[in-house]
Amino acid sequence: MQAEATISRPAASRKVIPIVPYSVKGRYRTLKSIILNIAFAVYFLLPWLPWPNQVGQALLFDIGNRRFHIFNLILYPQDLMVLVGILVVAASLLFVSAAMFGRVFCGFFCFQTLWTDAFLFIEKWIQGEAPARKRLQQAPWSPRKAILLGSTHALWLMLSFATALTFTLYFAEAGMLFRQVFAGEAAVAAYITIAVLTATTYVAAGFAREDVCFVACPYGKFQGVMQDPATVTVIYDWVRGEGRRGRKAPTAELKTVESRRQQGFGDCIDCNYCVNVCPTGVDIRKGFQIGCISCGLCVDACNQIMDRLKLPHGLIRFDRDENIQEPDVRMKRLARAKRFGYVGLLIASIAFTWHSISTLTPFTAIVQQQRQPLVIQLADGSLRNRYELRITNKSGNTETYYIKAHGLPAGSFKGNSEITIPEANPMLSASVYPCRQHWRLALPASSSASHRKRSLTRLRT
Repeated sequence: MQAEATISRPAASRKVIPIVPYSVKGRYRTLKSIILNIAFAVYFLLPWLPWPNQVGQALLFDIGNRRFHIFNLILYPQDLMVLVGILVVAASLLFVSAAMFGRVFCGFFCFQTLWTDAFLFIEKWIQGEAPARKRLQQAPWSPRKAILLGSTHALWLMLSFATALTFTLYFAEAGMLFRQVFAGEAAVAAYITIAVLTATTYVAAGFAREDVCFVACPYGKFQGVMQDPATVTVIYDWVRGEGRRGRKAPTAELKTVESRRQQGFGDCIDCNYCVNVCPTGVDIRKGFQIGCISCGLCVDACNQIMDRLKLPHGLIRFDRDENIQEPDVRMKRLARAKRFGYVGLLIASIAFTWHSISTLTPFTAIVQQQRQPLVIQLADGSLRNRYELRITNKSGNTETYYIKAHGLPAGSFKGNSEITIPEANPMLSASVYPCRQHWRLALPASSSASHRKRSLTRLRT
């Protein structure tokens, strides 16, 4: 009996076709460009914006001195609740936008989207439109191809380096750190940060691009759970686009709305322009997909085609799915309750953060009793305790604090009655010795041991 052996070959890996998005003009492309310019202006110019505060810089995260300067606001580690409130507000905004407007944050405000758009602008400026870029990719190596690709990558690296350098300027005095970096005098941590951010920006915006949205971004994974039929997002009106007989190119007999309706064809002519302009390569006609970032470029592309065919706009548009197909009543109520819940969370987090900021004090004082020894009994029977007063000056200026102890007999408080804390060293300690306390808890020498033990326990608290 002979055994037959079969050799199975591993399946060939899926061929990944590089996405080369086409250019498009329209309302949403213009809006994305405006947001891109504003975002870049804010990011690159904010460290250089002079401001009449302690550091003369509008935004400075001074980690060495444990201070965050945000315009006229100074936050310390003691103000953790303010930072928590700001993070909660940001998360609430993300949830509200996802529940009500889909992935509009990804399409218009995400750092990956903004920097990828900038890299694509550089690529288009040097190499030309999408067809020219595709031909260049497929062409054999030549001096022209080397120059074009080399210039593109050189500008990508320059923008990546500028991005990384600007990021470090938020953590030190901008002018001083800028000079130190190019003079070779900056800290090692600054050079490591610049090198890492330059490399990650170059790879993420130049090569990874849509893979970041598909693989790395966690927001795209749970956004589908937050979306419901009442969410305003990019949709394809399949009822109008498919008709009874599906899509068909605009032949001589199918150029008007009436002729297409009479023969049962939809308004979609299957030109694939909506797919060609998508930065993630999504075909919106297949319904909601995890790769759709709601950037609206497919809306602009479809509207251009509709204009050429003299068909109405809106085949692809920002709309609610419930306007195309009637949703379940219970799901509709649940979606409305969910949106109200997200809005309520956003309002509560904003109120909490505003209250935390408005109630910030210019200093904090912590009194701690020294434990070695906890209490000393003097020869006359009185008790002596040692306390440490820790004052944090949060005002940003040199301040003098006056220390008083109330409820003590005269002469029982020993220690400095005032302390000056300069702005350069915001945290200092002062020891206060309220000796010979004749408080209610002070014990005479003749008291019993059990009474003394109970009173000392009260004194510790």
